[in-house]
Order: sequence, then C-alpha cells, then structure tokens
Amino acid sequence: MGNGETRVRGIAARAGGWSAKHRWAAVGIWVLFVVLAMGLGSAAGSVEVKESDQLGGETHTAAKIIEDAGIDEPASETVLIQAKDGSLKATDAAFRAAVADVMKAVDGTGKVTDVQSPYDTDTLSKDGRSALVQFDMRGDAETAGDRVEPVLKAVADVQKDHEELRIEEIGGASMNKTFDDAFGDDFKKAEYSALPVALGILLIAFGAVVAALLPVALAMTAIMATMGLMGLVSHLQPMDDTASSVMLLVGLAVGVDYCLFYLRREREERAAGRSPEVALQVAAATSGRAIIVSGVTVCVAMAGMLFTGLATFEAMGLASLMVVAVAMVGSVTVLPALLSLLGERVEKGRIPFLHPDKRRKNGNGQKGNSESRFWTAVLKVVLARPAIALVVAAGALLAIAAPALGMKTQNLTLDQEFGDSLPIVGTYNRVNDAFPGGSDPAEVIVKAKDINAPEVKSALADFRARAISSGASRGPVDIKLHDAENIAFVYVPLVGGSDLDKAGESLDKLRDEVRPATLGKVDGVQAPITGQVAGSKDFNDQLAGAVAPVFAFVVVFAFLLMLLSFRSVTIAITSIALNLLSVAAAYGILVAVFQHGWGASLVGAEGVGAIITWLPLFLFVILFGLSMDYHVFVVSRIREARMRGRTTKDAIQHGVVTTAGVVTSAAVIMVAVFAIFGTLSMQSMKQMGVGLAAAVLIDATIIRGVLLPAVMALLGERNWYFPKWLNRLPDLTHDESPEAVTPRVEGGERISV
Repeated sequence: MGNGETRVRGIAARAGGWSAKHRWAAVGIWVLFVVLAMGLGSAAGSVEVKESDQLGGETHTAAKIIEDAGIDEPASETVLIQAKDGSLKATDAAFRAAVADVMKAVDGTGKVTDVQSPYDTDTLSKDGRSALVQFDMRGDAETAGDRVEPVLKAVADVQKDHEELRIEEIGGASMNKTFDDAFGDDFKKAEYSALPVALGILLIAFGAVVAALLPVALAMTAIMATMGLMGLVSHLQPMDDTASSVMLLVGLAVGVDYCLFYLRREREERAAGRSPEVALQVAAATSGRAIIVSGVTVCVAMAGMLFTGLATFEAMGLASLMVVAVAMVGSVTVLPALLSLLGERVEKGRIPFLHPDKRRKNGNGQKGNSESRFWTAVLKVVLARPAIALVVAAGALLAIAAPALGMKTQNLTLDQEFGDSLPIVGTYNRVNDAFPGGSDPAEVIVKAKDINAPEVKSALADFRARAISSGASRGPVDIKLHDAENIAFVYVPLVGGSDLDKAGESLDKLRDEVRPATLGKVDGVQAPITGQVAGSKDFNDQLAGAVAPVFAFVVVFAFLLMLLSFRSVTIAITSIALNLLSVAAAYGILVAVFQHGWGASLVGAEGVGAIITWLPLFLFVILFGLSMDYHVFVVSRIREARMRGRTTKDAIQHGVVTTAGVVTSAAVIMVAVFAIFGTLSMQSMKQMGVGLAAAVLIDATIIRGVLLPAVMALLGERNWYFPKWLNRLPDLTHDESPEAVTPRVEGGERISV
C-alpha cells in the first residue's frame, strides 16, 4: 500500500494492540488473575481421584464394592525369612526362634495388627528354606507408607541378631514408601534441573538476561495460575499427582515456546529497522496468531484424553489443557504489554560473546531477518532434489518406526521399574521365587446377600480348591471374611509371579474357568477379580477401547483447525500425515530401546520387555499437540512469504530458514527438559523422557527441515488448494506484515508503518 499502511485483523492483533496501549492495566490484570487463581484454589482445596475411579472393568467393580461397603482394606506387609546357605530349614529351632523374634518385634512397634505365624498360615516354601510372617498396618492403607519406617527398622534389628538368615520386609506400605521416595527424589531432581537448563538455553538464544527471563517468567506464572485452577476444577474433575507433574512439564514447554516465538519475531522486526510500536504490532499479528492456532490445537489434542474414561487420563488431559490455555492467553496479552513497557530495555544484561547481533545481518552487512546458514545449506539440497529428500527422510523414519509394530504394553512390576537399583527389588524377586505370585496375589472380592450362607461357603471352598487344581495357583489361597458387610476377600497367588504374561494366563483361568464353575453358580453373588495383574489387564483393555475415539477426535479437530487457519486442504492433510509420522518414529524408538534393549545403555536404561501401559496414548496426545507449535509457526511464515508475492519454492526457503533459529531454540529447550526425565531412576519416567525428547528432536529436524519443505516443493501451487465451495467456512487467517507485495484489502484495524 502506497501510504505505508496495512490492515491487520484477528484476536491476537487486537489483544496485542490493546495490551500495548494499556500496558499497566494488562500487567495488573494478569498479576491479579494469577494471585486470585492461586488464592481461590488454595481456599477450595483439592479433590483427589478415588481408587475406584482410576480403572474400568472388574478392577473398578471390585474397588466400588469395597468403597460402598465402607471397608478400609489395610496395607498388608510380609517379612521373608530365608536360609542363606540352605543349611537351616523352617522346622529348625534357630529358624523358629527368628520367626518368633520377627513377630515380637513388629508387634512391639504398635503400628501393626493381625500378625500371623507362617506355621499357622502354612506360608512355608516347598523346599522348606523360606517362610513368610504376614501382618497388616494400622490406619489408612493409602498413608501406611508414612508410618512403616519403625516396622522396617524393627525387622532390620532382628536381621542383625540372625546373620545366618535373610530377614527382609516387603508389602504395600514398604513398596509405596520406596516408590514415593524414588518418585519424589526423581521429580525434585527434574524440577531443580529443568528451569536452570531452560534459562541457560534462552541466554544463549537471546544473549540478554532480561529477554531470557521473560519466557521463564511467563511459563512459571502460567503454571502457578493453573495450579490454583486445578484446585477449583478438582471439585468437578478430581485431580492427582500425575496430573500435576504432567501439567508442570507441558506448562514449561509451551509457556517458554510461545513467549520465544513472540519475542523473536518482535526482535526480528526491530532489527529490520521498524519502530518498536510497529515491530510489536507485526509480532502480534503474525506470531501471536500462530500461538493462538497452535494453542487451540494443543488444547484440542489434550481434550482427547477426556474420551478415555480413565480418571487419571482425564485429570492429565484437563490439567494440560488448562495450562496451555493460560500460557496462550498470557502470551498474547501480558507479553505485548511487558515488551511495550521494557522497550529497548529487553536487551538489558547483554552477554557480548553470546549476543546474536551478527546473525541478524544479511549478505549486505545490513540488519535483517535472521537466517540459519546450516538450514540454508540443507534447504538448498532438499529443494534441488525434493523427491529424493522425501524418499530418504520418510524411509528413514518408517524404518525407525518399524519396531512399534511389535509394541507390548503392561504395567511395570517393581523389578522392571527400578531394576537392581533398590534393595527391595531383590526382596521382591526372592519372595516371588519362593512363593510364586505371593507379592502380588489376585484378589477376589466376593459380595453376597449372606456371606455365611451354606451355598456361598461351599462355593468359596470349591473356588479355593479349583484355583490350585486348575494350575492357576500353587497356593496358599487365603480367605478373609467381613461378616457385617457380607463380603469376603480371597487372595490367590498366581502362577507366573512377576512374569505378567504367565500370571495373565493364570488370571484368565480364574476368571474364565474357575469362577464360573464355583462362585458363578450361586445366585446373587458378585466376584470381580482385582490385583496388580488384573489391574494391568483391565487398564490395557480400557485403553484399547479408547484409542479409536481419541485418535479420531484429535485428528479430525486438528485437521479442521489447520484447514480454517491456512485455508488449504493440502496443508491440513500434510500436517496430519507428518505429525503421525513423527509420533510413529517416537514409538519405534521406545520399543527398540526399552522393550528390546537396543542401545538402552546409551540412555542409562535397560530393556524391560514392555512399554508402560499409559505411555503410548499419552505420547500420541502430547506429541500431536506440541508438534503443532513448530508446524504452525513454520507454515505461517511460508504462507506469509507466499502472500507477499514470492514463489512457493522461495516462500518455503524463506519460511524455513528464517524460523530455524527460534524452532531450534524451542526444540533444544524441550529436548533438554524432557531428557532430564530420561535420567531419572524409574523406567516409566525414562520411557516418557526419552520418547518425548526423541519425538521433538525428530519433529524439529527431519520433519520441519527436510520432509515439510520436500513435500511442499513437490506439491507446488497445489499447497494452496482450497475448493470454492469451502469459502463459506470461517476465515481464521491473518493479514500479513507491512512488507506485503500483494496486500489483501479486508476489514480490520489499520496500523501505520
């Protein structure tokens, strides 16, 4: 336009313009929002996910029966007493003395109840070298791990007096304590490491302390506000610790990314010679709009978790959705206000040898758009031979994804989760070797109108006998009656023990053969089977049923958002295809490393034969959402250049190389933060960290730097295919920056250049 004006429209442009004009009001509103959210959330308290709501299938039914009956099932503990060299037998006097000392010691703590001798319960191993002293922790089972320390110390003291025997404790409380300690230490390490790592990378990217602090400040205030909102929302959708951890991870990633996109565009426009006001307006209209498109897409992806029917997934999805929405709103409102307030002071605290002034100069020595030399060279090769680049890159990713075809998922056992890093893992293995399935027995929750009715007692006795005769268990099968509630708990050690495949076969025998032939013949009796093995199977079954609706929801809505945002059927389709390819490659890496153990030592892991059950669907949703950050940002710049009058090929070159710096910085931050989780002691956290880091790395390099430009170069003008009959759809595109060669005259507000 000859008068040096262009038109800018859209929510992001208007929000940025208002915030820049009313900067103190915008900052004040944001601070007030964060403080109110935290205060109200703290006052309201948080509602935790109930155990009965965490799973579906028989596991859910069993938990619901126990909950409705008001039975507080105690945390059970076991002390293994075992001859070290085989010289002692359980019938020997020294062995019996050790058993008596253990029973006296644990009972003397006052923390336990119902201490049972192995000679009364027949919990002696077949070889006569091992015995189990069993007891329950007093009080609430969920907090028993907080009270088990004195009992563990008492057992350790008995061990000192009987060096010829191995005396060690394991059970629900002690395993929970071990798990919580490891989980807490891991996340403290991750939390303490993530922020300094992100800040360090931002210092390198911006070369100025103030500019580097802005993204971290935005991310942290978004996380703080969301923590408060989670407390309020938990009264409608209960939350848990996992949801908080995932929210922290996602909030840090997107909060830093969104601010990075906005800030780099504003600095780029100022470096090109524009006034601070116009640079901010251009950033609002372009990067601000890309942030909204990306944020909405991520929110839609996270909303997919709400279709699983699993309370933990629903909590994770809702928490992630909220933090993304808060970070997105903050990026297009308070960030422009802060940039307007700071002006040139955003460059305060310059680090001379890190400051990217030199990278802002073009070939004529003038300041201009930052272009990456590396990606310029890569793009030259890719655009010269796009077909070859497409075949090579896609072929490599498909090869990486191939192991995913044999993916096996299950809940990890204690030894799979921690390997040999914790002493209790050795105890777990020794108990399972001596008493297969004894550490994690199946639990049959029998509910009847009268639990003491002759036909019910007879069915219980038949069930106990058939559980052993069928080969599903080697016994002993223990039955605990709750007469007042007309409920019986039947504990069945499964053949297979910690081998979940074999234990799963034993579970199937109980459910499909033993139960129908015994308890199933008594009218009015419910007998759902729960326990670790059953929980893993029910969780897998429910997730398998949720995959299709979650997949369809995320893909369809992402397609529609891309279609409306870029008004191109082609770009919408290729966006979905490329994102699916990066997710598939991440799956392949996970299976290769953690299931088969290929190269596992390189990441400090080991092949455990399976992927944690919740991870594949979680990764799909998270990665599909987060990968849109880069995709929307890059494609927006390509479209912007195309609308300025460049050819498609030139637009691709311009869009990719000018965004390479910010995409690389954002990707390095994400990879670094996710990789921290790959260093933690728990295999499930390692799997999550490695999967996320690998996917982001692939997405920001091979997908955005090679496949995207290759595909777009091959499609040419077909990239912008949009049938006339679709013109009725809403137009979510934005007008371009003030360099437009072919300006589009549409309604909106004017900005002066």
